[in-house]
Amino acid sequence: MKSFVCHNVLCPADADIRWRFLGNNLVQPFSCRGRTFLELAPEGLTLLAREAFRDVSFFLRTGHLEQLAVILQDPEASANDRFVAMELLKNAAISAGGVFPMCQDTGTALVMAKKGEQVLTGADDAWWISKGIGEAYTEENLRYSQMAPLSMYEEVNTQNNLPAQIDMDAVPGEAYDFLFVAKGGGSANKTFLYNKTAQTLSPEELLPFLGKSLKEIGTSACPPYHLAVVVGGMSAEYTLKTLKLASTGYLDSLPDKGTSQGQGFRDRSLEAEVLAMSRRLGLGAQFGGKYFCHDVRVIRLPRHGASCFIGVGVSCSAHRNILGRICLDGLFLEELDRDPARFFPDPAFDPGDAVSINLNQPMDAIRAALTKLKVATRVMLNGPMVVARDLAHVRLKAMLDRGEELPAYFRDHMVYYAGPAKTPAGHASGSFGPTTAGRMDPYVPCFQEKGASLVMLAKGNRSFGVRESCRKHGGFYLGSIGGPAACLGKDCITKVEMIDCKDLGMEAVYRIEVKNFPAFVIVDDKGNDFYASFLR
Repeated sequence: MKSFVCHNVLCPADADIRWRFLGNNLVQPFSCRGRTFLELAPEGLTLLAREAFRDVSFFLRTGHLEQLAVILQDPEASANDRFVAMELLKNAAISAGGVFPMCQDTGTALVMAKKGEQVLTGADDAWWISKGIGEAYTEENLRYSQMAPLSMYEEVNTQNNLPAQIDMDAVPGEAYDFLFVAKGGGSANKTFLYNKTAQTLSPEELLPFLGKSLKEIGTSACPPYHLAVVVGGMSAEYTLKTLKLASTGYLDSLPDKGTSQGQGFRDRSLEAEVLAMSRRLGLGAQFGGKYFCHDVRVIRLPRHGASCFIGVGVSCSAHRNILGRICLDGLFLEELDRDPARFFPDPAFDPGDAVSINLNQPMDAIRAALTKLKVATRVMLNGPMVVARDLAHVRLKAMLDRGEELPAYFRDHMVYYAGPAKTPAGHASGSFGPTTAGRMDPYVPCFQEKGASLVMLAKGNRSFGVRESCRKHGGFYLGSIGGPAACLGKDCITKVEMIDCKDLGMEAVYRIEVKNFPAFVIVDDKGNDFYASFLR
């Protein structure tokens, strides 16, 4: 197979791509007026989309796995950097078994397609692509995250993870090229658009601005990141689309310099500067160190003289994107890596000791154990906890507003902010990693005042209000590693029981049992916050 041909800025890199052949029985060439056309049965679109979202839910690109292995070999990496990298590699190995998806948030399905004008389907292509996406999500152990609005204020889960976002462009030729992305909500939420002025286009202005933007991203989207920056763009939406493509590596073949006709380009020198800046932050791979980012892409686009859009965004540790192609030779998908275990270090990595916390005791005893520990201490949790996230918090707050007491389970247990993927047959849990803590920040002071949410577990940094509430009420926030949801579901969670809000689906309230569940003390009852000094 030949590699892709670039037609414009929004196209994949010319690269030596390994392909997985899906067959050629659904394509048929024919000639007319001296031109060759490709007749594609629309079932081919369903097959390609279904296989793409199956593969991308369980496998990663080799290059991404190699970057994790580099962290383990780097003497400048912190112990926490190496611990997170090892957990992510172990997670990739479990996920590659095809049972536990790599992340519990199996994402919004995004499809960016370039259809050659000589490709004929005679069908609504987006419908057939959506059909394949729906089959992948309903037939595999994946999570349904899409909410359909019934009114401005009421919504329901669609129960198949549709609709998908499908963007299609017409291009010359007889090939049909695709980028499939499963974009998790955590990393999607760390997409920022700024409307700046020409004054920003100087090293003295742009670099400090980007440094501030890195702190705004924080750690809640599961670093190490693939960071993308886009400067310019003829419209806000074009800037953001280019940003998303850049974060997947889709634009890596862009030239190093622009032209007077508006050619977009990569600024590789600035990429190196921003990467170095990210490594000086000290945030590291979530809990302090060097590896906040794996790599950086900086794209410069033309702009209107009165506008200077700047987009900043990330692809997270679940770097889920895959290329597809339909051509005269048949249907093809990019071959992802099915053997992550070969990147494990030899000898085996020793993360050092962690403090065991027994959750099978009253809340006051759990807090008494935690108050002895410094922030950044690594702990292993054992025992019961309750799981509640966004919509459950809305309901609990409504109870308080009506003058009702919070449920006993919310006062007596640690609360884990999470929402599971489906449970595979024969297992206690599906992939079950943490969600972003910051979305629950507004609820913490009023809940802690009522003796609830006194010990919380999630990912990412918290607000000043949470820190002060923990100091006032004797609370704690523990940070879980963002990313290794398959590890947690398979090895650490031994029992899952839905106990409330059943109608909320994956956002229901659960009681779970855990063993050797890894976490770090981030905010303590004295008002200390591990992230505070990094994110000022």
